[in-house]
Amino acid sequence: MGKRDLLFASLILGGVGALGASLAPPRARPSDDARTPTAMRPGVVGAVDASFRRKWSEQGLMPTPRASELALMRRASLALIGSIPSLEEIRRFEARPAGSRFARWVDDLLLDRRSADYLAERLARAFVGTEGGPFLVYRRRRFVSWLSDELARNRPYDRVVRDLIAGRGVWTDHPSTNFISVTFDPDKKVYDPERLAARVARAFLGVRIDCAQCHDHPFQPWKRADFRGLAAYFGQVEHTITGVADGRGEFLVDDRKEGRSTAIEPRVPFLADLDPKSGTRRERLARWVTDPRNPHFARSTANRAWALMFGRPLVEPIDDLAVAGDPPAALRLLADDFAAHGFDFRRLIRSVALTEAFARDSAAGDEAGPTPAAESAWAAFPITRLRPEQVAGSLLQSASAETIDADSPVLLRLATYGGVNEFVARHGDPGEDEFDLEGSSTIPQRLLLMNGDLVRKNIREDIANASARIAALAPDDRKAVEAAYLATLTRRPAPDEAAHFEGRLGGTRGDERKERMTDLIWALLNATEFSWDH
Repeated sequence: MGKRDLLFASLILGGVGALGASLAPPRARPSDDARTPTAMRPGVVGAVDASFRRKWSEQGLMPTPRASELALMRRASLALIGSIPSLEEIRRFEARPAGSRFARWVDDLLLDRRSADYLAERLARAFVGTEGGPFLVYRRRRFVSWLSDELARNRPYDRVVRDLIAGRGVWTDHPSTNFISVTFDPDKKVYDPERLAARVARAFLGVRIDCAQCHDHPFQPWKRADFRGLAAYFGQVEHTITGVADGRGEFLVDDRKEGRSTAIEPRVPFLADLDPKSGTRRERLARWVTDPRNPHFARSTANRAWALMFGRPLVEPIDDLAVAGDPPAALRLLADDFAAHGFDFRRLIRSVALTEAFARDSAAGDEAGPTPAAESAWAAFPITRLRPEQVAGSLLQSASAETIDADSPVLLRLATYGGVNEFVARHGDPGEDEFDLEGSSTIPQRLLLMNGDLVRKNIREDIANASARIAALAPDDRKAVEAAYLATLTRRPAPDEAAHFEGRLGGTRGDERKERMTDLIWALLNATEFSWDH
């Protein structure tokens, strides 16, 4: 046998061995128990749970039962890495001691580079949008990469935001400045103070002050002067040879009645006593926005974290929170804890994931199912459509018995990245409308799942695909069907499902068995259940 044959044989045997390990329950890795401490339920979680129980009692609502651990594993994976868990991860998850599995899984995800990468992209949509922006002075990919690095090292969230608002330098060497440079007008050679003011208000304070850009807001307390005063903090930002800088200019507005331009003095729209009065205008604004005594920053972030985990915010719309009156108890508790612990974003996400509301089943114990009132009160987990990149990431992961992560071969990661982007482009990207995915799929979207290249390539009878490897290596029909369900829907088949598909596989061998397993995987990927978070 030649060297090439030996190399090929070793690669095949290695792949077979890896799949065999994923099909059979593995031994617990020694590092599993030592790598990270189990996330204890912080005091805020108990307080949030108690607030919901009081609400359910007052409204006469019976919460749905607790969801299965695999359902929780799937929810957290979709929220934090944009994909379902791999068959390999499921086996390792179930090998852990019962009782702490889910909390430890959340810890694992929050320390996984995939989580930082995915959350960075989700947050970037609120910070800089989804458009390419002015090419010469804006690098969105560089911005997302920087934001991912900051999340990966769990840098305090308030410091990240201060860098966004007050950063200086070239957008390549100082990626945070892309928050500013995305608004650059190539014709006028200036940045747009009004766009920047709107971004700051919506993304970091959860308010739509920009609705008062042309006239006083009809429903909120915002006046036109409030928006102009906020925009004036960016009136001195300049485009220089050294990148984004602060100069001596002013924010000017045209006064049609007077026929001249008027300089607007910067002023914050509320809590004026927190304005530090020192530093550049942008530094002052950055410190005012992130001041621990400014509750709107923490509440807006807590509401966004909740939306990232549940698919919808605790208070809707996500960028139009009321500044007057008391917020819901759960939001106030999470926000206060977030501020009290140094704006620890990882702790905030973990706290949301460990609440009873996140653990509720999406189905009630009877045929009637949960009522809309139960969902709106978080007494049942709200069913939401998966985002296109979540569908694509799940399709690719389900086709691989091993985990696709930062340790995967470079070519596989590049193929995954390209596959997700191509699928999203064809499916349709929701853009900045992060949490507006209601409604049914379109016909082209359904056809993309039924006949698209991404699905076809990943279910074909190829030894590199999970469907063919399950067909060849599963010890019996029951194990083969179970592995297919776990790899695609992150659950085991119901008895009637198992009986049906085991009957379809029964007595088949070789290519016929691979073909039927491919058909089974295709059917599961096209099930409505696959494309919804529940």
